[in-house]
Amino acid sequence: MNAGDTAWVLISFALVILMTPALGFFYAGMARKKNILSTLMLSVSILVLISVQWVLYGYSISFGPDKGGIIGGLNWLGLNGISLIHSGYAPTIPHTAFILFQMAFAVITPALIAGAFIERIKFSGFLLFSLLWATFVYDPAAHWVWGIGGWLRNMGAMDFAGGAVVHITAGVSALAVAMVIGKRKGYGKTPMEPSNIAFTVLGAFLLWFGWFGFNGGSALSAGPLAASTILATNSAGAAAGLTWMIISWVHKRPSVLGLATGAIVGLAAVTPASGFISPLSAIMIGMVAAGLSYYAIILRMKINVDESLDVFACHGVGGIWGIIATGLFAQKAINPAGANGLFFGNPGQLGIQLLTAASIGTFSFVVSFILAKIIDAVFGLRVSENEEDVGLDISQHGETAY
Repeated sequence: MNAGDTAWVLISFALVILMTPALGFFYAGMARKKNILSTLMLSVSILVLISVQWVLYGYSISFGPDKGGIIGGLNWLGLNGISLIHSGYAPTIPHTAFILFQMAFAVITPALIAGAFIERIKFSGFLLFSLLWATFVYDPAAHWVWGIGGWLRNMGAMDFAGGAVVHITAGVSALAVAMVIGKRKGYGKTPMEPSNIAFTVLGAFLLWFGWFGFNGGSALSAGPLAASTILATNSAGAAAGLTWMIISWVHKRPSVLGLATGAIVGLAAVTPASGFISPLSAIMIGMVAAGLSYYAIILRMKINVDESLDVFACHGVGGIWGIIATGLFAQKAINPAGANGLFFGNPGQLGIQLLTAASIGTFSFVVSFILAKIIDAVFGLRVSENEEDVGLDISQHGETAY
């Protein structure tokens, strides 16, 4: 074991855990005043729910001994029987440090989805959906890509810190649930002004801060790879934020919300590539991600879909582009444990990356749609019209933000 590696991974765990309440502020600032607390609650409740699920069985399903390349076994239920060190995952840190770090990823991913259906979902329905989604979507997807024996890992899929496992799964699942739950009352007719853009900017830059642990911690060591990863991460976030600001300026004015959103898109897009690419490649990834997501939002508005906070346009589109970009820009010179991408002489890697994006995206969308339909039919996903009019802060939680 290496004390420096252990310390860095434990610090990274704390940084990524901070991202979940930061996400709550990022989302809550874009909600109406009557739904600020309910929007925050969607994030912080996931922190307590999935932290318990992960210990009980989530980690075992995701990273336990392989069962046919599809799922981990139940050998580590309640984290019983785990070894002090797991040479296959993180040989220089305690197994428990790796478990903690991966827990933080499992927590924030279902929290990301919540942005798609704020202001109209039953809290009970949300908790049930999130628990089932973590079990039947996130945990298997994590095993496919990261678990020893997972079929995409065996094929050579490259996803350094969660472009497919986190961002694609959350983005496409958000779209699926939004389609099931329907539009907010008055959507497109009644003004739905954000309550506090300052909250959103605060949340965005706390997310940026946490992302250094999210991506840098995925090196699982305190060395050159972690430093290279953090440099790529910051470069992509900055390039995307700058690009989004310029695009919004060309269309009208330089938007504060746009800059913050663009930075998040760039950070999401660089996530799978961050440990395999140069800073210049990261800048290109961030710039393209900002353009793709900006116009994806415009398209979403034109087709009149109420995916409230554009989780798909930001995380889904960003994650898909990031996985593909990994197959373009990856260099073994940056990370010998990876592979070269198309631009460095290995076109086959791009094919693997395309398969990864397609398989994870299709699986996540289909299972999420089915889960949402079943829960809606049996328990109901949506609040009543009166509860929606009053606001979810009062109707679901009996509290107000102000």
